[in-house]
Parts: sequence; structure tokens; C-alpha cells
Amino acid sequence: MYNNMRLSGLASGIDTDEMVQNLMRAERIKVDRVEQDKQIAIWRQEAYNSINKDFVNFILNSRKKFGLTSITSRGTFRPNSYQNLNWVKKARSSNESIATVSTTGQAMDGNYRVEVKQLADGVSMASGSEVSVINNEGKIIDKNDNIAKNIEFTISDGNKEFHIEVNNENGITMNDVVRAINTAKVQEGEEEISIGVRASYDAGIGRFFLQTTSTGENAKIQINSKTSEGQDFIKGLNLCTGEVIEGENQKYELGDIIQGKNAIINFNGANNISSHSNRITINGITMDIVDTGDFTINIGTDVDAVYEKIEEFINDYNELVEKTNRLLGEKQYRSYRPLTADERKAMDKEDIELWEEKAKSGLLRNDDIIQRTMLGIRRAIYEKSDEFNGPFKLITEIGISTEEYSRGSAGGKLVIDEEKLKKAIEDNPEGVMEFLFKESVPETKDEEGNIIIPGELGGIVSRIHDNLMNGMEDIIKKSGIGDNEADLYRNVKFNILLEFVTEQGSISLLDKDVLQFNRRIDDLNAMLFRKENSYYAKFTAMEKAISRMNQQSMWLMQQTMG
Repeated sequence: MYNNMRLSGLASGIDTDEMVQNLMRAERIKVDRVEQDKQIAIWRQEAYNSINKDFVNFILNSRKKFGLTSITSRGTFRPNSYQNLNWVKKARSSNESIATVSTTGQAMDGNYRVEVKQLADGVSMASGSEVSVINNEGKIIDKNDNIAKNIEFTISDGNKEFHIEVNNENGITMNDVVRAINTAKVQEGEEEISIGVRASYDAGIGRFFLQTTSTGENAKIQINSKTSEGQDFIKGLNLCTGEVIEGENQKYELGDIIQGKNAIINFNGANNISSHSNRITINGITMDIVDTGDFTINIGTDVDAVYEKIEEFINDYNELVEKTNRLLGEKQYRSYRPLTADERKAMDKEDIELWEEKAKSGLLRNDDIIQRTMLGIRRAIYEKSDEFNGPFKLITEIGISTEEYSRGSAGGKLVIDEEKLKKAIEDNPEGVMEFLFKESVPETKDEEGNIIIPGELGGIVSRIHDNLMNGMEDIIKKSGIGDNEADLYRNVKFNILLEFVTEQGSISLLDKDVLQFNRRIDDLNAMLFRKENSYYAKFTAMEKAISRMNQQSMWLMQQTMG
């Protein structure tokens, strides 16, 4: 900014640099004020983004804790998803050596008698004796003791045939065969489907093993080969198996089809229920059977587990309410403006931190977006749910209400009447779950904004989430999404950024303010540059005038003395 040709008081004896800087210091106050306003806008963005992350994390954490992670693109729970929660009901097995059990909210309370008649099984094949087609070097050989360099055979699962070809110029080993089987795939449409069979070889005992990855009657293995080398190799594996549905039993022959077995159970009077898997689900009751025999299942509402889930949600919600109340009522210190560069140089680190703590205080005091969001939640919580199927229409009917007013409290926290809530859970668990988790349905509007189909009110948790998501969208429009947080917001609601991107071009209102401040700062700095040059030009002209006067004075003195 300085000009090397400037005259700095050589004639006048005045420190013109200092005088110009003193004059400019007053002018720079304008720039400092705009930079302070810009910093306040940036801090306000950070404060907005912080509370928005709190909204995001509250929604994501509550979904995770409840087990309701499957949502629509609108961020609402999928229809009736709450009926599949596994913590509402408690299932007990009378004999866990036969089966362990679990359940969802769909299961009816009561006792169920179960008889396991047969377990589901896959196909297992193994060498009945040592593999006879391997030489002392571990290489596969043909019937003439020549080292095999190519083997071809097929494995079918009953529907698809997998062609296995193994090549090795140095001689094929059993590990080559195992690797070829385990990596075999067949193209089905756009997907590659694996063979569904796992192979292994134990060199210590010289045995080869095949096992289907699935169980039940659909699990099948058939091995064939059109080449003499392949046929000799399969025979040399000395495979044996269990039940053969085509061919002889025990010793496996080429072309035999080996099939798995379905599990068969009698369930509470329903006999001979067949399943491909040993995990069987009936009417919301899941049984993992491990042995044959009889056992009894007892299903009942887990009142304590349901209560604890609701209590944890209420506690998390109250923490969020407390934080928003604190932000809305935070004291604002208007005399503590952001520090200028010169002010920061004159202070130590601790003093700077204390100053900025006060300068950042109250940035969201009485903020209309946060106030509107939290007020919307409070109203929604107490809205009557006449269209619900269950008996509960108001939140107070299940023992939840707002805390009594106390001095210094902004209100809005929820309190639980433990006895009343537990009784509601015990008497009508389905009604409580509906009242909490029923999915909301937004209203449908035409192009002119007229309501065509009215919306449907969701459960209490859905209402809280819906209002928070509305608030999040408003905050995003105001302050943006922060650094690399887009995916986090989309986890809450897939299309939450749609309007922000399409209508605002991903530029928030505060982003625009910051850009405007930057332009104002650039303009002021340009003006200061011109003004500083103007001051120097005037002082330079003064110095030149004084210099000419001095020269004239010296000439007159010389003439007088002469």
C-alpha cells in the first residue's frame, strides 16, 4: 500500500507515516465493524448448524434405540413397522436345548406347545476313504498315473448348472479344485450367483468335503462330467453321502442327486409344518430349533422393557428441550463484539477465549425458527387422535404430561406417571404402540395449494420427529448444512435438501449475508487505499512546497549576505 517515492517529513520534520496511519485508523473502524458483523453471521451459522445436528442425532438415535430404522423418503416410519419390534413382547422357551425363541409385537400373549419332529439339513458329502487320485507330491493324477493339467466337471443345485474347469500346467492340486468350486459363479440377469456349495480338503487325513450353504429340500447337489478325466477324478474322491433320491445310498455315483431335508414341526395344533430353515417364524414368534423334542413357548408383554424404552426416549427429548430453552433464553452481551486483529494482538489466549464466549452468547436468543419448531411439537403432542384404532386419544391417557411450571423454567419437558403408563402397557400394549409410533401421512395438495386429501396424524414419536424435520429444513434454508453433512441429513429424510438445492442453489440466507459482507469489506478496503494515497499525496505536496520555500529562503539569505 505504501509508495516508495513518498517523502516522509524530510523537509517539514513531521513523521508523515505516523500521521497518515493515525488518520487511517479512524477510517478503518468502518471496515472493522463490517468484519465484526460478518463474524457474528458466521458464528450464528455455527450455532444453527450445531442445534440442527442435535435435532438430527435425536431423531437417528431414537430410531436406532426403538429399532425403527426403516423409513420412507419423507422420513416417516413405514406402515405398521412398529408391530415388528422385538422388545415389546417377551418370549420364553421351556427347553432351550431344543429351541430358543424371540418375538415381535405381532405375537399374541399365551402359551404355545411345539413338537420338533425333524431338523432342516443341507447336503453334506465327504470322502469315505482317502482320496485316491493324488500322488506323493500332492498332484492329482489320472488312472494312468499321469499328472492332470485339466479337469472339467459340473455341479448342479437342481436349478442351475455350474461348469467347473481347473487348469494348471504344473499339475493340479486339491487346493486348486477347492478354490475353483468356492469361487464358481453363474450369470443370472445382471447378477452373478454363487454356486451355494462350499468345498474343503484336509491334507492331514486325505479327505475331501462338500457342504451346501443352505438347508432344506431345495438344497441339492448333482455332480457330472463329460470327460473321462473329470469322471475319473470324481470317482477318485470316494464321496459318500446320506440320503440319495436318485441312485444308490451312501456311496456317491456320478449323476446322483442328493437333497437336503426340511424341518418339520407341530405348532399348537397345526401339524407337520415344513420349513427349509431351522429358524421358523409363525405369527410373530421366531423359533431357532437345534434338536428334536417337545417344548412350550410363553409369550407375554414385556412391560418393563416397553416402559424403559419410552422413559429413555422421554429423557432424551427432555435434554433436547432443555438445550433449546437454554439457547432461546441465553443472555446477550451486546458490548462484547468480535475482537479485531489489533485487539487480539493485545490480549492473551485465555482472555480471548473468555471474551469470545460472551460475544457468542445469545446468538439464537428468542430465535423464531427454534421457537416455532418447539412450539409446534408441544401443540402436536397434545393434539387428539380420534382416528386411532386403540383406546388412547390423548397423551395424558397413557400417563405422560408436561411438567408443572416453575420459576426460571421455559417449560416443555415431559413427565411420566410410572404407574399409569405401566398399566396402559399391560392392559393394551398394541394401543400404546399405535399411539406412540403410528406413521403419519402428509396431506395431498393440488398445484394451487388446495388440500385434496387430508393428512393423517401420526403417533407421538412420529409427531415429534415430523416437527423437528420441518424445523431442520427451515434452519438449512437459513444457515446451510455445514461441512460435509449432507449425508447425515439425508439419513433422516432422503429429500430433506431438495428445496434448499433447487430453490436456493445450496446457498443459505446467512451465506448470502456473508458474501454481502465480503463485498462490502472489499469496497471499503478499496476506498481506504484511495484515501491513504490521497493523504500521502497531500503530505508529499506539502513537503515539496516546504522544500521550495526552504530553497527560496536559502537563496535570499545568500543574496543578502552577499
